[in-house]
Amino acid sequence: MKKHKQEHLNSRRDFLRQSACASLGVTGIVNALAQMRLMASALAQSGGAPGDPYKAMVCLFMQGGNDAHNMIVPMGDPASDEMRMDYETHRGILALDRTALHSITLPNTTAFQKHYSTTTSPSLGFHPSAPKLATLFNNGDLSVVCNVGTLAYPLPTRTDYTDNIIARPIQLFSHSDQTTQWQTAIADQGLKTGWGGRVAELINAAQNPQSQVSMNISLAGINSFQVGTAGGIAQYIVGTDGAIPLTGYSSGSSSAGTYKPYGNAYVNETDPTNGYKTTNQGHRMKSFDAIMNLSSDHLLEDHYTRVIRCARENESHIGAATVTSAGLTMDDPDNPGTEISIFDHYFKNADSKLGDQLKMIARLIAGRTHLGNNRQVFFCEIRGFDTHQNMLGSHADLMTELSEAMDAFRNCLSDPQMDVFDNVTTFTASDFNRTLTPNGTNNSAGSDHAWGGHTLVMGGSVNGGDVYGHFPALKTGAATGSIDSHSTRGRLIPDTSVDQYSYVLANWMGVDSNSKELIFPNINRFDNPLTVASTNLGFI
Repeated sequence: MKKHKQEHLNSRRDFLRQSACASLGVTGIVNALAQMRLMASALAQSGGAPGDPYKAMVCLFMQGGNDAHNMIVPMGDPASDEMRMDYETHRGILALDRTALHSITLPNTTAFQKHYSTTTSPSLGFHPSAPKLATLFNNGDLSVVCNVGTLAYPLPTRTDYTDNIIARPIQLFSHSDQTTQWQTAIADQGLKTGWGGRVAELINAAQNPQSQVSMNISLAGINSFQVGTAGGIAQYIVGTDGAIPLTGYSSGSSSAGTYKPYGNAYVNETDPTNGYKTTNQGHRMKSFDAIMNLSSDHLLEDHYTRVIRCARENESHIGAATVTSAGLTMDDPDNPGTEISIFDHYFKNADSKLGDQLKMIARLIAGRTHLGNNRQVFFCEIRGFDTHQNMLGSHADLMTELSEAMDAFRNCLSDPQMDVFDNVTTFTASDFNRTLTPNGTNNSAGSDHAWGGHTLVMGGSVNGGDVYGHFPALKTGAATGSIDSHSTRGRLIPDTSVDQYSYVLANWMGVDSNSKELIFPNINRFDNPLTVASTNLGFI
């Protein structure tokens, strides 16, 4: 190799990455990822695994299509603020009182220059039921990324969409299809793999050489985001009480705090090696364990028993992690002299489905030494955003749940006994935004399926307290400056693609420019969010 070539290959890792990415066009994403996994494994075994600090990425999916127009709201005087005037003109019965919003301090106007260049002092506020989101923003722990959505190619003008000049995502405005496209970051193909799954497969071998449990853990069941290629990193499903055990062997009660998943089967519920109880459940478990430890010449039977054994092993590691986290306690401020779990303390005002999911994620992070992962991808979900009717009331409840849960998660991760807030980045996603205009004129009105919407990103590594991307023009139809894809409803064309938004997050996790096309095959159709100022995506 010539000297000048060597100078450009600063390490063995650079050479391996460049070799794999050069083969992408020939082998395709699946084979390229397989090659990268092998290379990463070789790097790890040869001492090349980076010694970076722990990092976890948490995808918080808002299922049903969050009405982002009422999550982040213009709050200026409509007589002088064009954004607020547009908002009030088109929101109708769904418009929120600007005096009830929780104001946020905006350090610059970059996000408004594309569509509201004449607005010199933009003013935004969070939903009246989300005061803690505003506090997180103003404290620099949370950022807003504006008007993100699924795109197959950039759509610079409204005409590019209405005249069908540029290809658009498949099955726009469909819950299932747009959920899939958000979670796969591929808007012009059906489900193959999720971008979280592809990230995990790329970096797992190098970053998690001591892994005991899957890098991908879901608190909300099977999802598209964490789907990997065949033979890659599988999703591991965990419940809000911990690992999901075999049924029929438990004792005690969850409500009474005495629940033990194998209390009627094992002598020592936390240590199966101490033997089995002389109960029907104990006899069944002993027989079950004996059968699962047998080998079989039948390939399907043998694979089934291996899957079960692996699941039981994962269950033990998750159990050990939750036992460790249970030891993190503090003096109860409401009852001095009494010890309370730090998780129960911080999540006492977030007693909700989302709060329970984030609480368990926090507990798994606290007990991460038992999981053996230096990189982790979590998935959780808040449901109920398909607000075709009674939107004002139902969306207010959802904003309360979101605000309280994210605040509790932040405070728990920042507790001195954990001190990992800088190492965890939480981001939101949703099927789509909802129509700018309501579908009725009375208080029972809602909004319908739309397109680009705002997202939230929280973490110690986040450049919080600012608004990124481009705040959209809140106009409908063919009005001057409109980016409405339709004639009257305000289905706003995204300014930023899911690919661009997601790549900033993936890059933070360790996906560099040499590997970005493996994870986001369409990314080169768009401006590079890390190098082009016009995208305004420096939120990490």
